Amino acid sequence: MSGSSAPSVPDHPVGFAVEPAWQGPVTQFDTRATPGFSGGKAEGAERLVAIDAELEDLQERLFAAHHGAEGGRSVLLVVQGMDTSGKGGIMRHVVGAVDPQGVDITAFKAPTATEKRHDFLWRIEPHAPAPGMIGVFDRSHYEDVLIHRVHGWADDAELARRYDAINEFEQRLVDAGTEVVKVMLHISYEEQGERLAERLERPDKHWKFNPGDIDERVLWPAYMDAYSRALGATSTEAAPWHVVPADRKWYARIAVQQLLVDALHRIDPQWPEADFDVAEQVARLEATRVLA
Repeated sequence: MSGSSAPSVPDHPVGFAVEPAWQGPVTQFDTRATPGFSGGKAEGAERLVAIDAELEDLQERLFAAHHGAEGGRSVLLVVQGMDTSGKGGIMRHVVGAVDPQGVDITAFKAPTATEKRHDFLWRIEPHAPAPGMIGVFDRSHYEDVLIHRVHGWADDAELARRYDAINEFEQRLVDAGTEVVKVMLHISYEEQGERLAERLERPDKHWKFNPGDIDERVLWPAYMDAYSRALGATSTEAAPWHVVPADRKWYARIAVQQLLVDALHRIDPQWPEADFDVAEQVARLEATRVLA
């Protein structure tokens, strides 16, 4: 990218790329691995800070170059993962590093009665990022194929229809100029147990605990199967999936940060040229130096 001032830092962490039409269990990916990064926790923390400036610069360029434009570019970050996988940490430590006016975060909860009367994408599509924006889905349209498979709320035919609808929706986003970055924060069963226990042990974390999390934890094998099927059906050339090992929170953060930086580099946003005579405005400003 022209004009880039990226810091000199080692390695390129992005997690595990899921090839289009991939078929396999997500459990084949090591949840404690640090693919693309040879350092440890301390080096990861240093990298997170070092890349913040680059991410912030690219985001500001994106906002300046495309905000309010017809057909402008944007980024959509989709973050999925089991309870305690670190989605909140991604919001605070990665997304939180950029100017909030250029970010739109949507956390999709259980659908309302009104939303249930429509197709599952009805409530999703209005939140697609506008030109110049980074949109973030903290949980997403994938809840409607993951939870529905696990609980048997949709049969195989309906799930296949939804996979196709998701692929078509994401292709439309890409065709309109959006870089789609899809991340599964992949945590182990053991690590989730430790994190849930910590929430119960610490009064300052009780607010994060939901008794329903244990109900869902019992269904772990079914969720791993649902994730495997969903990623295999919806990892496309236009919108591929990345499985990011999440047992090490510090690694998950630098991997998602790098995926965002890579997406912005593909857009290569540039500062827009002034739509006024700069020299003329400098002269006008100089004339106001002394108040009449």
